[in-house]
Amino acid sequence: MAIDWQPSASIETLRERARLMAKVRAFFAQRDVLEVETPVLGQGGSTDVHLVSLHTLARTDKGQRRLWLQTSPEFHMKRLLSAGCGPIFQLARSFRDGEIGARHNIEFTMLEWYRPQFTLDQLIDETATLIMSLLPSFPGPLVHYRYRELFHTYVEVDPFTTSLDRLRAIAAERAQMPIQSLADESRETCLDLLMSVVIEPQLGQQELSVVIDYPASQAALARRHQDVDGEWVASRFEIYLNGIELANGYDELTDAEEQRTRFAEDNVERRRLGLPEVDVDEYLLAALEHGMPEGAGVALGVDRLIQLALGKARLEDVLTFSTPNC
Repeated sequence: MAIDWQPSASIETLRERARLMAKVRAFFAQRDVLEVETPVLGQGGSTDVHLVSLHTLARTDKGQRRLWLQTSPEFHMKRLLSAGCGPIFQLARSFRDGEIGARHNIEFTMLEWYRPQFTLDQLIDETATLIMSLLPSFPGPLVHYRYRELFHTYVEVDPFTTSLDRLRAIAAERAQMPIQSLADESRETCLDLLMSVVIEPQLGQQELSVVIDYPASQAALARRHQDVDGEWVASRFEIYLNGIELANGYDELTDAEEQRTRFAEDNVERRRLGLPEVDVDEYLLAALEHGMPEGAGVALGVDRLIQLALGKARLEDVLTFSTPNC
């Protein structure tokens, strides 16, 4: 069988990609945000049950050690913040196992930046400004949506109060799946399924859509707060364009004990689901104990943004070499 050794993207596309990457760097240089480079191998992986971290065994002078390919540069960058580096950004190689498709690749480029003392609203505005600067024509206004309102509009349920049995039934129906396949699934899995199948395709069609006030259980590494209805929600946002999630931002959690608890809860859920546990990054927790400044941070799928900017059908069309799917 002949091996297709050619690049995934055309040489002209790679020139355009380089031009857009230079614009990203210029954007942050103008704002005096320091570019950093951190390791792709870390002491811990992502405990998030929806992500699959890759790991390898490395030989050190103290013997063999398991190291994790980072799903994003977040942990190392937060260690830099705790060391007093000030605002930083990175165009980082990131890895998520099993993610191959029109909008995914196992190895990809994540643009991540952190703004000490920024509010979430300030970071939303800056993220939208960056996206606008890379697109040939801005699709329309920046519009905010609350997670709860989106479920009322497109699913006709309340994501916070609807029973789990009903959510499972609705998710199975809308995703055209047998209900038995969701019999043991959690509330979060059902909400995520409805979000991806029903709601996300509606977002960012005539505008840049910002979704806020996700359930508190979806806070990950973000703070939590009470919304206007008195419901505890995650202090985070996601930005969508053409039904594609581009960015995920947090009002960053700085409490080491709370973060340790969340990592532990993730691993408990992993055991329940029959998933392998993931090593917790103790270096991150030690940095948080030392003290990380208050502020906000965001991760943006730069390959996806370049794909949209250049009008390409698949993510692989803007990558030098996509992960072989064979």
